[in-house]
Amino acid sequence: MSAKRELVLIAHRAGNETSLLRSAEAAGADVIEADVWFNDGALEVRHLKTMGPIPVLWDRWALRPGWTPRRQLDQLLAEAAASTRFMFDLKGTDPLLPEVLAEQMAAIAPERPYWVCSRGWDLLEPFQRRPGVQVVHSIGSERQLRDVWARLTWHTQHAISIHRKLLTSAAVAALKEKASVVVTWPVNSQADFELVRGLGVDGITSDSIELIGTLAEERARQWTTHPATG
Repeated sequence: MSAKRELVLIAHRAGNETSLLRSAEAAGADVIEADVWFNDGALEVRHLKTMGPIPVLWDRWALRPGWTPRRQLDQLLAEAAASTRFMFDLKGTDPLLPEVLAEQMAAIAPERPYWVCSRGWDLLEPFQRRPGVQVVHSIGSERQLRDVWARLTWHTQHAISIHRKLLTSAAVAALKEKASVVVTWPVNSQADFELVRGLGVDGITSDSIELIGTLAEERARQWTTHPATG
């Protein structure tokens, strides 16, 4: 009998800052998410948005000066451990973003597998069937859940990241008929984890590095006590 699949532990936005990257790696995250924008010819790693010609970066609860140095993809890769796997969340609508990201990854880290995700699904198309890349369609609304089925044509390469508010056991089962991996977000507490695990997902995305560390430690203890057998 094959061993039960362990849930993939994804550290939400942890690649956006050096301190978070270090903490997520130390906690045992399987995948570390980083938000990537294509801006002025460079791949910038940040969640904050630009404000057109105004030199300010913003989000709902944050404002930062836009003229300070911005974290870029090559800096992130240089800081990360060789074994760290990233999920790049493609931001914005620039159609050049996928091409530039693929080119830079091939040039800087040609042997490093990675994931790409986006709620702007057209940005994912250039990565279809690209070796070493896991394509993740992000679903954040009922409309996207209705529309995603037309996109799921190659089972082995597709993955789904679905918001927890949309999660049901029936939805997970149906998605797993078409996608190889189904993960959900946000899962930031032990109670959240127990709920979604019972619905059949393959992984979680969490803002809580503490939760990821706890789950990674539990998994390691289980492997030690009950080694997996093929």
